[in-house]
Amino acid sequence: MLLIDAHLDLSMNALEWNRDLRSSIKEINEREKGLTDKPDRGNATVSLDELRKGNIGVVVATQIARYVAPGSSLPGWNSPEQAWAQTQGQLAYYKALERSGDLRPIRNLSELKDHLIQWEESKQAIGYILSLEGADSIVSLEYLEIAHAYGLRALGPAHYGPGRYAQGTNAVGGMGIVGKDLLRKMMELNIILDATHLCDDSFWEAMENHQGPVWASHQNCRALVDHNRQFSDEQLKEIISRDAVIGMPMDAWMMVPGWVRGESTPQNKNVTLNTLIDHLVHVCSLAGNTNQVGLGTDLDGGFGREQCPADIETIADLQKLPDLLLKRGFSNEDIVKFCHQNWLNFLENAWT
Repeated sequence: MLLIDAHLDLSMNALEWNRDLRSSIKEINEREKGLTDKPDRGNATVSLDELRKGNIGVVVATQIARYVAPGSSLPGWNSPEQAWAQTQGQLAYYKALERSGDLRPIRNLSELKDHLIQWEESKQAIGYILSLEGADSIVSLEYLEIAHAYGLRALGPAHYGPGRYAQGTNAVGGMGIVGKDLLRKMMELNIILDATHLCDDSFWEAMENHQGPVWASHQNCRALVDHNRQFSDEQLKEIISRDAVIGMPMDAWMMVPGWVRGESTPQNKNVTLNTLIDHLVHVCSLAGNTNQVGLGTDLDGGFGREQCPADIETIADLQKLPDLLLKRGFSNEDIVKFCHQNWLNFLENAWT
């Protein structure tokens, strides 16, 4: 079955983890033997070939670069201009993969429909929609216009900690004047607002000031894992009311309560794809239907097999989900919606 994954940090893996995503997953992991600079060395789950094996024909591929103020303990860049330059390197990687025939840009409804036809014929070039995770690198609103011109179609104003335009995970506070200006420019350009990572204060301010398309690319449920990174039922209901789609991520600490870094494992916490389905079921119970759920795995978001469902060896194992969903009582129509149709319907509405 065709799958759409609404959140993959492909360029971050290539540039910061130094992974050649055209290599096999075995080659990527063997090359990392003995490396300890990243917690997931030797545990990669994502390569272009594994995406193809999993029939994952469309991904939302991110750019990401944080600005950090003096004294911050978070990793990042010391100026917005440096952060912008980092995102441009990430863009260059995506463009190189376009030239090699591995990726195909999707910037409008026509390109989306053309890609789906070509994917069924060849399953070679993976379609990608460009998204920016955290708006710190947008030096000024003129830069957002530049980004839209080169293909940016979704934007999450914040990531972890305080941001220039909004406050993210583990931070507090609203978006303020500059954040509201960003939202207005996003509406003018029809850039999708990704509500993921917004802290509670910034989330509600964004909802009050944004009337354009909204999604949550990789977001789980606070009712199941009580942490500010997850959305409360009230937040989930708000974005459901806007016909948003919520992508289910697979970072284990976001899937089960009580995860202790360095001690917990997917095995001893019994984290599996069924755990992801628990979050999916909760969202569907709030929505009263299966129209607002999709995949947003974040499987290459700085973690690997050591911190994802135990029944995931590579991202191709997402194809286990249809059978698991059937066993949980979902219909074939529901499964098609979750795997790809809800994202396609959302994009058709947003881009028409």
